[in-house]
Amino acid sequence: MNNAKIAWITDTTASLSEEFIKKNNIYVVPLHIVINQESYKETIDITQKEFYERMRKEDSKFQTSQPALGDFVNLYSKLKEDYDYGIAIHASSLLSGTFQTSVMAAEMVDFKLVPLDSLTGSYPLSFLIKKGIELVEKGLEINEVVAQLNGLREHTRLFLVPSNLDQLKKSGRVSGGQAILASLFNIKPILAIEDGGAKIKDKVRTEKKAIAWLINNLKKDLETKSVKKAAIVHANDLERAVQLEKLVNETFPDIETELMMLITVAGVHTGVGTLGLSWVSE
Repeated sequence: MNNAKIAWITDTTASLSEEFIKKNNIYVVPLHIVINQESYKETIDITQKEFYERMRKEDSKFQTSQPALGDFVNLYSKLKEDYDYGIAIHASSLLSGTFQTSVMAAEMVDFKLVPLDSLTGSYPLSFLIKKGIELVEKGLEINEVVAQLNGLREHTRLFLVPSNLDQLKKSGRVSGGQAILASLFNIKPILAIEDGGAKIKDKVRTEKKAIAWLINNLKKDLETKSVKKAAIVHANDLERAVQLEKLVNETFPDIETELMMLITVAGVHTGVGTLGLSWVSE
């Protein structure tokens, strides 16, 4: 199937640049952002920056929802005309129903689809897509491409440090009592997207300790594996993100860095000012 015409499909949690999407003919299905029951298509009706600015200013209810089944049905009906099959790499199926909806739509219109549950989102998801495209261009068979990408999933790291627990409390991820205690004692939870789900990895007392924790975890991975690039993710707090990037550059001069806005699916729970570090070990 090396000469087959392949379509690449993903969703807006992949944080791919417009330039990369166009260059590689990637079809990106947007997730929906819901503010006080009003729905917006991410990156089309509202940018991630606009979303975080509204979250900072408004006392509204912020939610996200997966793409509608119809969005995928329409896309796959069109792709069926021009492509032999599609490779869909989506956000973790434990964090969003996008993956399941994508698979269902392909079955409905009889479009041949190779679906891959990334078990992550944000930078690691974009990494898997780029890697997949690179492997296909090298002429690897599709089953080998899928096997390699599946193997990389356990080496993805995405750690997030919320600036405060207000949004986690609103979204029901922590109780009010825990949030008050944490703010009194200045406790910072460190969240990880791991095995497809979100979990609290650790709790530290200050932001300085949280940053040190992130750097140490990258150091640990470098003892046994190689990391070519790290992404500094932020929920519309460029100033702190640049400071973290500078620290990563000074500590690991051989690692390339990229600044990236945090995907809104995560930001809805962690809030404005969240800072994080992400990489994939090879």
